[in-house]
Amino acid sequence: MKKLIVLACATATLSLAAVPAQADSIQGKIGVTGKIGFVINSDNEINGNNVETDAGFIGGGGLIYGIDNNFAAEFDVTRSAYGSNNGDFGVTNLSLGAQYRFMLAQPKLVPYLGGGLDLLLIDADQGRDVDTTVGVHASAGLDYFITKQLALTTEAKLVVAPDTDITGPTGKQGDFDPTSLSTTFGIRYFFN
Repeated sequence: MKKLIVLACATATLSLAAVPAQADSIQGKIGVTGKIGFVINSDNEINGNNVETDAGFIGGGGLIYGIDNNFAAEFDVTRSAYGSNNGDFGVTNLSLGAQYRFMLAQPKLVPYLGGGLDLLLIDADQGRDVDTTVGVHASAGLDYFITKQLALTTEAKLVVAPDTDITGPTGKQGDFDPTSLSTTFGIRYFFN
């Protein structure tokens, strides 16, 4: 049985290596992305005191569609969670954006710049509620193509949004600043 598993793994590795790994045009192609990483959020204010936030984890996925050789539209859903010196917070980010993809002489690497709109659904513990808000993002990333359909990806993303209210049983308790900087690593698979 072990020999069969080793043979299957070796065959799969050779078949991936035999396909020329280069970035082909993504025009008209649809892809899916999965990613995980780290996020650094802005500090918040509760009851007049500064609430320092810890670095947290972020994960999620999305869809990408190639409009032409250089432009792509993307839709991502990510979830970040982090602690602070006054409770835990979580942010679900529904992000709609566009990318400009640079075609380089190195066919495996495709850097890109992006931007778009974000809907931020925020929650907190300790019986508190945080209002939903809208923001914008700017991103920079790099795709490294293993095959024409499969790429490893890394991205840095800055989300900027206005402060929103933190409320509790007694009313407004403070302000939540949803501005954040995240770094993610993942994989993209392009269909067709």
